[in-house]
Amino acid sequence: MTTTSAIQPRQLGSTGPAVYPLALGCMGMSGMYGPAEEPESLATIHAAIDAGVTLIDTGDFYGMGHNEMLLGQALRFFREKVLISVKFGAQRGPDGAWLGYDARPAAVKTALAYSLKRLGVDYIDIYRPARLDPHVPIEDTIGAIADMIKAGYVRHIGLSEVGPETIRRAAKIHPIVDLQIEYSLISRAPESKIFPVLEELGIAVTAYGVLSRGLLSGSPKNGPGDIRNRFPRFAAENQTQNQKLVAQLAEVAQSKGLTPSQLAIAWVLAKSPAIVPVIGARTRAQLTESLAALNVTFTAQEIATIEDAVPADSVAGTRYDAHQMQVLDSEK
Repeated sequence: MTTTSAIQPRQLGSTGPAVYPLALGCMGMSGMYGPAEEPESLATIHAAIDAGVTLIDTGDFYGMGHNEMLLGQALRFFREKVLISVKFGAQRGPDGAWLGYDARPAAVKTALAYSLKRLGVDYIDIYRPARLDPHVPIEDTIGAIADMIKAGYVRHIGLSEVGPETIRRAAKIHPIVDLQIEYSLISRAPESKIFPVLEELGIAVTAYGVLSRGLLSGSPKNGPGDIRNRFPRFAAENQTQNQKLVAQLAEVAQSKGLTPSQLAIAWVLAKSPAIVPVIGARTRAQLTESLAALNVTFTAQEIATIEDAVPADSVAGTRYDAHQMQVLDSEK
């Protein structure tokens, strides 16, 4: 077992900063999983910073700008203690509908200008397109962000949900510090083709969905506004099979004296020192539970036992709907 004082930072690639080994993802604080209480959200962000968390992730389309404004309020007196990671480019309508992606150079700079204003900061530490815009060469998008680095508005460039070819092309234009991608016990596809390229190029992973959006922790959907209503793994016809996986994970976790959430997070931490899990804690209680995963160590045999208990190919349903799976560059 480790102790808090012995927690080692993790490097965001060969050219990026060192960060606390867990990052805080703030998407759930802006209604993506149902209603959230703003005072508790602010308290959770502050508790994360007090615990040592240095990387905080958001997106300009989370809550149509609400998430950035919330984060700006939370970080008013703590800006220099954290690194802010922002995703941009996702287009949404007033009704919340997804309309596609825009990563043209002019759109890059316009989105950045609005993010700086909502966050109330002079620069963003890591700026990344939320997805690959199929109509814009990745070289143009990365080149535009590189211009913003030269101008002092951005410090580093990241990527999100892109595949090997796009990663290589982007890295030729400017150093990339990390790829943000879904990775968990039951979402392990990046291991085969994407992770080897990242290792070769010296690019880290910021892994989101380490709890499979609450599936592995047994978190129920929270009303009609919950984004999980659109995800096949949470559809009624897949629930029976997936609940079996959750039960199996719970048994293994209990044998180790852990909650399923802690086991799932600790498993991701154990897979590689180049991976920083992004935990989507919406409350201080969830944050405390997640941070305890840093005190967990596994033997090689224990990792094998966990993976045997929750085989990646046994989950029912894909992580996104059929259309999204077809257009995701990371799935090609």
